[in-house]
Amino acid sequence: MRVLPFVLLIIAGPAVADTLVAARTLRGQTVIEEMDLAYGPDQPGALRDASQAVGMETRVNIYEGRPIRASDLQPAAVVARNQIVPLNYIYSGIAIATEARALERGGVGARIRVMNLESRNTVTGTVMPDGSVTVAPRGN
Repeated sequence: MRVLPFVLLIIAGPAVADTLVAARTLRGQTVIEEMDLAYGPDQPGALRDASQAVGMETRVNIYEGRPIRASDLQPAAVVARNQIVPLNYIYSGIAIATEARALERGGVGARIRVMNLESRNTVTGTVMPDGSVTVAPRGN
């Protein structure tokens, strides 16, 4: 009787590559494009869908081959620090418009500090999609 050696068969299939990784080193404040992304081995807590990262901005440096996590990203800034922006104050149907200097950078929906150029007062407002900053009492 002849004994046959044990043979392990490996069936080819798709490799597990569910995690987004940086295709190149991404410096902080880089807006992510599709060419900046690749897929790598599964990592807990990392993003899995490129649509979650494309168009977002990096908060920190992300080195090539490292997984991309949601906490590493933020909405892309539309207002830069020291930029002159339209400032709108809205309260009870009254709207006042003037100009202000942004003291911080921020994306749409971010609350940033700005300095009114006429009064030199510092206020906190919300960045709007058009790049203006709106100051409104809480609850409005």
